[in-house]
Amino acid sequence: MSLVVSWNVNGVRSALGKGMAGFLASAKPDVLCLQETKCETAKARAIDLGYAHASWHEADKKGYSGTAILSRVAPIAVEADIPGDHPREGRVLTAEFRDLFVVSAYVPNSQRELVRLDYRLKWDDDFRRHLSRLAKRKPVLVCGDFNCAHREIDLANPKANRRNAGFTDEERASFGRLLTDEGFADTFRERNPDLAGAYSWWTVRTDARARNIGWRLDYFLASPGLAGAWSDPAIHADVMGSDHCPVSVRLAATLA
Repeated sequence: MSLVVSWNVNGVRSALGKGMAGFLASAKPDVLCLQETKCETAKARAIDLGYAHASWHEADKKGYSGTAILSRVAPIAVEADIPGDHPREGRVLTAEFRDLFVVSAYVPNSQRELVRLDYRLKWDDDFRRHLSRLAKRKPVLVCGDFNCAHREIDLANPKANRRNAGFTDEERASFGRLLTDEGFADTFRERNPDLAGAYSWWTVRTDARARNIGWRLDYFLASPGLAGAWSDPAIHADVMGSDHCPVSVRLAATLA
């Protein structure tokens, strides 16, 4: 079984000094997907995380966004971005392995006053089409920070956040289309349908993490072709290093 970990590190160099290195040394994921790396590719390549193969995708804007996929076996190919008219924000990497595609994604935030909601929904549509095309070729495991709490159980204060970014009806419906229209499984919720208090992000204000006032924004979604091939989805809420914590899943699919 291969262990795949996804983590919005909120700056990879910062996270390394706050607990990331210890977690990686202990967990030893076979594939590591990162979001919000906030690191220029040239500098990122100088960081030794213990992987033979590393693909980094940075935004044009320095210190902003960025994704990465690191693996112990070589992917067949790695593709950056998704089709469509989008600014270069380093939001998606797709790695092809023998039996599946692994996608690391940092979905745009709708921002305060929902000023970017319309763009985010357009981005969602193009991303969904990208995943659908991939799934016609091979099974797909997509992970990352989706900037959306899908159901009320996925955040601590649903009523107070009803029209806030990440919990609007529009974002939740758009996320849900990956499950209903494309057949992807929300791996953690499939195994833990009624588990409350399971969050992957906490605001740095108001001591929210210590009080577990959080949101579940980080997911592993598996296409129908991976049915029966994934297990043990987990949220590692005790791991520090970022305002997000790592999430993981185990795969029976062969990488190489």
